[in-house]
Amino acid sequence: DFNFQPSVDKNRIMNLKSMNFISLAQNILFIGSSGVGKTHLATGLGMEACRNHLSTYFVNCHELIERLKLAHQENRLEAILKNYSRYKLLIIDEIGYLPIDDLGSDLFFQLIARRYEKKSTIITTNIPLSKWGQTFSNPTIANAILDRLVHHSEIFKITGKSYRMKDYQEQQTTETNR
Repeated sequence: DFNFQPSVDKNRIMNLKSMNFISLAQNILFIGSSGVGKTHLATGLGMEACRNHLSTYFVNCHELIERLKLAHQENRLEAILKNYSRYKLLIIDEIGYLPIDDLGSDLFFQLIARRYEKKSTIITTNIPLSKWGQTFSNPTIANAILDRLVHHSEIFKITGKSYRMKDYQEQQTTETNR
């Protein structure tokens, strides 16, 4: 609903439907507070990629970090990094909702470095890029991750109200007016 979220440039989003960003190995970053439509847009692009027969994988950031840690612990890190690196489009949802420790930061960096300039990644985050050093336990690693993600990327900063809260607020207004 582009009318509900006017900070989202409809033309820029519609241009992404061509999937040209994937052939150019560009990244997409959706930045904004909870409920503004970041995951919805990322999912829509993922579905469009699937319709275009492009290998696509969607994963929550915390879940991804936990899988990488487990693979590291079980001496399977190379295999899992190779697996996540094979997708034409990897969508990593909700970076910043939970802090990422040293090991998680290092493993996440390895994944992003492998995909850099080879495959496209879509990131959703509620954290401004300037604050990623606080999310990742190591600011140097955070900067290295950001450096690779923002190079060859399109960044969408989404501001506005939570779409999820829309129905609740409408309900509250209706009840107040009764």
